[in-house]
Amino acid sequence: MPQEGKFFDLFNAHAEQIVLGSHALVTLMSVLNDSDKEAAEQCAIIDAVENCADGITHETMRQLHKSFITPLDREEIHQLITSLDDILDLIQDVAHTVTLYNVRRITSEAINLSEICRSCCERVRSAVALLPSMDNGVEILKLCQEIDQLESVADREMRAAMSRLFREEPEVRELIKFRAIYELLEGVTDRCDDVANIIEGIVLENS
Repeated sequence: MPQEGKFFDLFNAHAEQIVLGSHALVTLMSVLNDSDKEAAEQCAIIDAVENCADGITHETMRQLHKSFITPLDREEIHQLITSLDDILDLIQDVAHTVTLYNVRRITSEAINLSEICRSCCERVRSAVALLPSMDNGVEILKLCQEIDQLESVADREMRAAMSRLFREEPEVRELIKFRAIYELLEGVTDRCDDVANIIEGIVLENS
């Protein structure tokens, strides 16, 4: 019989890349006003971790196809690794948008949103790490609830940022840039919430 794939190890490895990407995202937002060179370095880090995470996703899919026995339902494994990958894809989209739009200054709202993204990503990593044992169900569900609450905070932060942007930004090009950045940052928290919903479903079905 084929050996059972090391799916939980792969989930953990991917979640670790997500956290690395989220930390680079916060640093990117914080240095945009000061250093083009350091901003470029953080974008390169995000590209590198996203590439690494893609490799982990492909390996997960490979093991999913060759494994006779899996620790979770096959569809759950597919949904979880795909949704984890979506988080980093969107973090990379933020970095690429900042570069594409040649952003040379950043707002406090964008920095706040990036920090909320990081908090969500760290909780995703914690929840994933607890998945191998359903004895951790209560703690996992608590983390999922915290991710959901952070997503709501990010949504409110984005609405306030948009309101201020349309009231105070006279330059149309700048308005377009920051609107896109705010929406992408809030989208990262949405993707984290998607992962939390999948994990919550796994716990409820298996506990």
